[in-house]
Amino acid sequence: MKIFNTLTRKIEEFHPIRKGKIKMFVCGPTVYDEIHVGNGRTFVLFDSFAKYLRFKGYLLFYVQNITDVDDKIIDKAKDENVAFSTISERYLNIFMSYMERLRVESVSLYAPASLFIDEIISQIRRLIRRGYAYRGDDGIYFSVSKFDDYGSLSGQKPDNLIPGVRKSVTSSKKNFQDFALWKDMKPGEPWWSAPWSKGRPGWHIEDTAITEYFFGYTYDIHGGGSDLIFPHHEAEIAQMRSISGRKTYARYWMHTGMVNMASEKMSKSAGNIVKIGNVLSRFRPEDLRFFYLNSNYRNVLDFSMDLLEESSTARMRIQNLYRKLGDTGEFTGNHNIELGSIRKKFLSHLDHDFDTRSALREVLHLTSVAFSSIDRLSPASAEEIKRFLMEVDSIFGIISPEKREGNLSRILSGIIAYREELRRARKFDESDRLRSLLREAGISLEDRAGKTEWSVIE
Repeated sequence: MKIFNTLTRKIEEFHPIRKGKIKMFVCGPTVYDEIHVGNGRTFVLFDSFAKYLRFKGYLLFYVQNITDVDDKIIDKAKDENVAFSTISERYLNIFMSYMERLRVESVSLYAPASLFIDEIISQIRRLIRRGYAYRGDDGIYFSVSKFDDYGSLSGQKPDNLIPGVRKSVTSSKKNFQDFALWKDMKPGEPWWSAPWSKGRPGWHIEDTAITEYFFGYTYDIHGGGSDLIFPHHEAEIAQMRSISGRKTYARYWMHTGMVNMASEKMSKSAGNIVKIGNVLSRFRPEDLRFFYLNSNYRNVLDFSMDLLEESSTARMRIQNLYRKLGDTGEFTGNHNIELGSIRKKFLSHLDHDFDTRSALREVLHLTSVAFSSIDRLSPASAEEIKRFLMEVDSIFGIISPEKREGNLSRILSGIIAYREELRRARKFDESDRLRSLLREAGISLEDRAGKTEWSVIE
């Protein structure tokens, strides 16, 4: 398996630190608002990637942090005149409900930053002791000039870095590039006691404290959105390597591309976001997953409801094939589809930098081939195709759960039986009217060989 490593800027053969075992960390949400479509891409992509790693037989420990201590959370709590924990708990619950709906179920452990204050303080203490951190007027800062490799992940040189990337430059810093490890307490803000002051952690130190606790100094894969490469992930590397004295923090860095609306990055600050909840009110979770996965994960992805509609149509072709296969023992033909080469190509694409777009093309190709000979398939071939689609779904999560399909099937079975009664009574106008109503609702009925079959209209 090969992965594009942001750190080296090339596709590399993947070799875990310990054979057969992988430790992976992905930056999670800051829980001050509902996540938007841009955020969702990262969580769905790494969910599928994690499922593929386990599919390949790796023992994967996948940790995702929850930033529940942050300026944005505190500001929103002030606006609503509630405790900061009220805001973080509210939006954490919403986030988890969306992850459940989106079938993001691969994360081994979610780690809220507020539960790791002792580990954060320990890291800051060591950074101070080793000369990488200093006391400013309003907190503790990391001295970027003391870490020679700062900028290695983003490819930037420290002398060319722009001040005020995340927050404005303050007089408390010795250098505009330095970043906060600890922020002194301000009135009305949450705080914890540290040897140097009462206060709260900075953003970057939260993640390294969590990864050190679970993984130690070095681990296999660090993931996140490409907007986090600088300064967030750059800062993480500087912190952890300064503590450990090692040349490596995470061995492989994977980043998802941004999601654009009308060629502009989707972000809350730009005011052009589409929240996940708005999408899921109109589309199935599997449609959104297909939309994300039907692209190269490193590329910028354009979003619109029209594009999502196209993804839904394409996905339903796969869904309909899976449903039509149904009880494979009922197939009576003798035609066999050569599935081996399709499956081999599917897995080969995933092994090459998790190329989900090319892999999905193989699945859609199979769908076309299978539909063209659906009435001639042998039971063995039908069973083989169905097993493969289940395999695809175990990684991609794009086929609606059988319970939902089963409910629809039971409802339609009753409607089809009623239509048959109308036809036997020669009430063809009423029968045709019922068929038209179903078509308007997106359900097609097809009469063949004395049997009526239904499918979702593509």
